[in-house]
Amino acid sequence: MRRAKLKQRVALLAMAPFLLSGNLVHPAPATGPIDLSHYRLTFAEDFNDLSVSPWGDGHSRWIAHTPWAGDFGDAAFTDPEPGFPFTVRKGVLRIEARKDGAGRWRGGLLSAVDDKGRGFCQQYGYFEARMKLPPGPGVWPAFWLMGRDTSQGKAEIDVMEYYGHNDSQIISTWHVWKVHPDQSDQGEQTIVAVPPGSLSAQFHTYGVEVTPGEVRFYLDRQESWRVPAPPSYSSCFYPLVDLALGSGWPITDTPNPSYLWVDYIHVYQRKPD
Repeated sequence: MRRAKLKQRVALLAMAPFLLSGNLVHPAPATGPIDLSHYRLTFAEDFNDLSVSPWGDGHSRWIAHTPWAGDFGDAAFTDPEPGFPFTVRKGVLRIEARKDGAGRWRGGLLSAVDDKGRGFCQQYGYFEARMKLPPGPGVWPAFWLMGRDTSQGKAEIDVMEYYGHNDSQIISTWHVWKVHPDQSDQGEQTIVAVPPGSLSAQFHTYGVEVTPGEVRFYLDRQESWRVPAPPSYSSCFYPLVDLALGSGWPITDTPNPSYLWVDYIHVYQRKPD
């Protein structure tokens, strides 16, 4: 449900970027790299193997669906089976999207928290994924975070989303989705320009630093955008990564199959001063 609402807005903004409610970043400001010497590693998924179950069995590190059972896009997220949609080789995860025998698209998603709230979740810190993105129109990979505490709204941070019809940008977004009818959704987004085709040609890192006062977005550990942290961002956050399709864009020319490559997902927590 969260992502279905987002896709309509992003599709419109991608066609008319002058309508963005956030900042248009071109290029990213040279604020220097993030200094991780002040942080300690708290979650290290290096994909030497993959611990995943469909909905959580109390032991697996990942589940293959959103905890709230909400699919989005034009490829159904699939229970893991041998060789699909996840494979691991030489320390790299491959998430595959392809058509099944009936011609229906299927893709893959990993969430670090299951529908019972079990799993990894951290308040504040730096969250990062190193990935190589799939080329071609219609692909919609993302690395994002969700807040487990919804008492002040449903907190979501889209560290990066990529729409394959435009290989010269990524989109970063912060959200607070309403939990009561008298509230309103909040959010803002930015476009980060990149050399055309560069994100599919090689691996890059995508990160976000959540602090009590600010949220700072990073591409290759260079800051691209920062915003004040809303009150609901005091929740702990858990990571998700997926290869979806569509989001309002045609998938008639999407390569079959398409692959998202994930080298690692790491989370850091700031050391005591």
